[in-house]
Amino acid sequence: MNPLTADAVMVVHGPEVFDAGDVEWLIRLLSPREVLVAGVMARTAARESGLPVTCTDERPSVLLNALSSRAFLVNRGKTPESGRIFGEIIAGRLGSGQGLVHVESSSRTIYSWNRADDALAREIAEKTGFALASATSTGTPRDGTREIRGCIPGEAVFVNGIVVGTATDETVVLSSRNGTIRAVSGLEVKPHGFEKLLRRGLPDLNAAWCKSGMIRSAPPRPGGVRVSRAGRVAVIDHCGHTLYREIEDEGVCGVLAIGDDTTAVCGHICSHAGIPVFGVVDGDGDGIVEPGFAPGSVVVEVTCGRDDDLGRKVAATRDLEASCWDEWVEETLRSLEGRVRVVVDRREG
Repeated sequence: MNPLTADAVMVVHGPEVFDAGDVEWLIRLLSPREVLVAGVMARTAARESGLPVTCTDERPSVLLNALSSRAFLVNRGKTPESGRIFGEIIAGRLGSGQGLVHVESSSRTIYSWNRADDALAREIAEKTGFALASATSTGTPRDGTREIRGCIPGEAVFVNGIVVGTATDETVVLSSRNGTIRAVSGLEVKPHGFEKLLRRGLPDLNAAWCKSGMIRSAPPRPGGVRVSRAGRVAVIDHCGHTLYREIEDEGVCGVLAIGDDTTAVCGHICSHAGIPVFGVVDGDGDGIVEPGFAPGSVVVEVTCGRDDDLGRKVAATRDLEASCWDEWVEETLRSLEGRVRVVVDRREG
C-alpha cells in the first residue's frame, strides 16, 4: 500500500522552512506528489535552495481551498506560539467542513485542525517523530477589527507589505471604520504608515496579509549577474511584496525602489536573480530583512524631504525605458545632484 503522503500536496509557507532545511528533509522523508510554495520571501528562499518545487503568488489558504486532493501545510513560526497561531488563522479561512493538517517545524508538532485528515496527520507524525495534536479554529470575525497575535514588542508590524508601526504588546488590534484604519491597541504607529497603506485603497482587514517581525532572518545568497542591457526599469513604491510580478518579465533591466524597507526587500530578492536596484531612502528603515544588492546597484538617501516625494519624482521624470542600466543610473544620479547622498554603491570601478 502506497503511503498517503505520496499522493498528497505539500504547501510550504515562509522562507524559514527552506533556510532551516525543513523542506529538503520533508521532501526526502515524505515524498509528496507536489510541493507548492506560498509567499514572496518563501519563493526567494525556494529559488536559492534549488529544490524541485512550484512557486505561486497565492496565499496558503487560497492554495489549500483550491486543492481537491490530500494536502498538508508546512510552516516554521518565529516561535512555537506564533506558528500555532498561523495554523489557526489558515484553518479558519478554509471552506466549511475542510480541516487542515499543519506541520509546525518550530515546535515539532503536527496539528490536526478542525477534524482534518487524521490518517494523513498520523502518518506524517509517525514518519517525522513529531507530536500529534488536535486543535480547533473558529475563524476570523468579520467586524472590521483585526487582531495580529504572536507579536514580540519592538517588532515591525505589516499590513499588506507596508510597515504601519511597531508592536508594543503580544497582540496588535487594528480597526477599520469610516474609510480609514486606526490602531486600537498594541501598536506604536509609524509616521505615514497608514497613509502609505491607504494610498492603495482601504484594505479588508480580515483578508489582509498581516504579520510582525522580520520577513526573513537569513541573508540572501548571491546568484547570477545580469549583463547591463537595455530594458524596462520596474518601479516598486513601498510595496516590495509585489516585486516578483515585475522581475518575472525578462524585459526588466533593473528596479527603482522607493522607501527604505522596499529597497531592502527588493535588494534582497533581486540579489539572487542578479537584477540591480536603484533605491531611494530617507533613513527610516525597520530592519525587516537583511539587505543584499546585485552588482550595478545604487542606493541614495535624500538629504532633505521624504523618499516618497523624491522617488516618485524620479519615476515621473526619468525615462523608464533604459538603453543601458549603468547609463540610466549615472544620468539619474546627475539629475539628483545636491539632493541625495549615495549610501550603497555596487557599480564597478
